Amino acid sequence: MRRDTGFPAADAENDFLRARRRQVLSRLATWLRREPDDVNIMLPFHEVVEALGYAGERRLGLRTIRLDSIVGSVDRTRDFDRRFRPTSARVRERWQRLALATRRGEAVPPIEVYQVGDLHFVQDGHHRVSVAHALGLTVIDAYVTAVVTRIDAHGIRHRGDLIVKDYRRLFLERVPLPGEARAEVLLSDPWDYAELGEHVEAWGFRLMQDEGAFLDRPTIALRWYREEYVPVVGMLRQAGLVGDRTETEAYLWVAAERYRLIRTHRWDPDVIDTIRTARRG
Repeated sequence: MRRDTGFPAADAENDFLRARRRQVLSRLATWLRREPDDVNIMLPFHEVVEALGYAGERRLGLRTIRLDSIVGSVDRTRDFDRRFRPTSARVRERWQRLALATRRGEAVPPIEVYQVGDLHFVQDGHHRVSVAHALGLTVIDAYVTAVVTRIDAHGIRHRGDLIVKDYRRLFLERVPLPGEARAEVLLSDPWDYAELGEHVEAWGFRLMQDEGAFLDRPTIALRWYREEYVPVVGMLRQAGLVGDRTETEAYLWVAAERYRLIRTHRWDPDVIDTIRTARRG
């Protein structure tokens, strides 16, 4: 708990020392728990946008945003950790000057951030965010620029999550599913998106051979979803073969098993029974 001395300069100095101590203890706790290295690393804005796919931006003006929605930076990922605690004494002088001004009630200019989904990334104002966290504030004024991306930012918590988003974006470029279908086709392992993309393209190639006509990617994606994915997932639910995986993971697994066991691309109850029997055996 923060205890003020009544002397703003001394309190500002203590604020910084406390923030540094918490950062060091957090890093030690992460090491002791053997958590991934990226747990406390600030998310880099450009990597996030690259993984999600840049589609445009618009200025929203001055807003009041929650401090806990600020998860990253445009270019200052080394000076502060994920919770904007200083990672070294290099920022101390400026940090304490801002803390002193805040404690004295002086006006502090709004920060500048980019917004991606519900996440915010600091362009200007890292020290102000850090001081606000240290003083126990929950909101801060910011000039906000919203960035529109091709896929949403939902589920991003750590840097490692960007790999999944990046592969999902590439998959949706190969298999341009419409809105509802996009939301239902989900995988946890980023490499599985590449495998599923190849699977859908092969399915589309067989479809064009059967119909003797060229079909573009959006058409193949929609027909695969309606004629292949939805019916098969329905059969898997009835057969109890989904388990604790996502439905898409169950579909991808059983599609591979079907061909390995039976060497066929057809779907019917006999195929499902064969796979289920093999699984039990």
